[in-house]
Amino acid sequence: MRAVQFTEYGPPSVVHLAEVAEPHPGPGEIRIAVRASGLSAGETLLRSGRLRDVVPLTLPYRTGFDAAGVVDEVGDGVSGVRLGDEVFGVTAMTVRGANADHAVLTGWARKPAAWSWAEAGGAAGGVETSTRVLDRLAVGAGHTVLVQGAAGGVGSLAVQFAVARGATVIGTASAHNHDFLRSLGAEPTTYGAGLVERVRTLAPDGVDAVFDCAGGALPDLIAIAGDAARVVTIADFAAAAHGVHMSHGAPADETGAAVGAAADPLALHGLDIAVGLAEQGWLRVPVAAAFPLAEAAAAHELSESRHARGRIVLVN
Repeated sequence: MRAVQFTEYGPPSVVHLAEVAEPHPGPGEIRIAVRASGLSAGETLLRSGRLRDVVPLTLPYRTGFDAAGVVDEVGDGVSGVRLGDEVFGVTAMTVRGANADHAVLTGWARKPAAWSWAEAGGAAGGVETSTRVLDRLAVGAGHTVLVQGAAGGVGSLAVQFAVARGATVIGTASAHNHDFLRSLGAEPTTYGAGLVERVRTLAPDGVDAVFDCAGGALPDLIAIAGDAARVVTIADFAAAAHGVHMSHGAPADETGAAVGAAADPLALHGLDIAVGLAEQGWLRVPVAAAFPLAEAAAAHELSESRHARGRIVLVN
């Protein structure tokens, strides 16, 4: 089967399609014929080599953490899913390989009828991450939340999940994305110099929690929250130095040792929550662009531009 991988660190051009052996599910797992899969922004950093001292890789490295498709094999002990079912979900963090013709999922849920394959293929990673971080921050009704980097693949879902919990959401993004954030239910503002003052104007009674999807602004985010414990980042490897928790799901022998934080349990219950919200019309998956598998390098280029509004996906 075809799978996207890279065999050396470097620019997007090192990403390529390769013929590899088909995977098969173990106990508690399922395999899908992939219709669409997400491009992970974190994997573009891994591919570039910028994190080689933080997260050393075994090459070749097969990419992709989330995907959607049709179940074509079911492992031992699995119930509630049958061959031919349409699902979306995630692979094992240590295996990945979702950007391929077939992928083995360790967590999944039924694909909402309202979602296209592209939307479903790019959903699970952001859904899981948003649920994991909002759970850790205990975001609920009546809270005010700042989402830093709110127009991206994770941020755009985090906004909607926080709104669905009854929170008031302020989201940072470039000015041309402000109408987009309003459509998701957030009050937009720009990032950069003056952020603390802008947020205080929008939330004079204070901010209860900050979800950082962008990185690079932790001192300001701590000042906004009033306490480093009320800030969680998924993007800033300097988190430990600021007393901020970096939420990730990587094994302890990978990212955890470098960022000073053990992995958080994956919030796979968020997948079923997402299905319910989607069926009520309260959750959409913004897709910035969809590329064929063979154009994975171009997808990586777009991701690195940091101008993608929503999730970048690969379609089969």
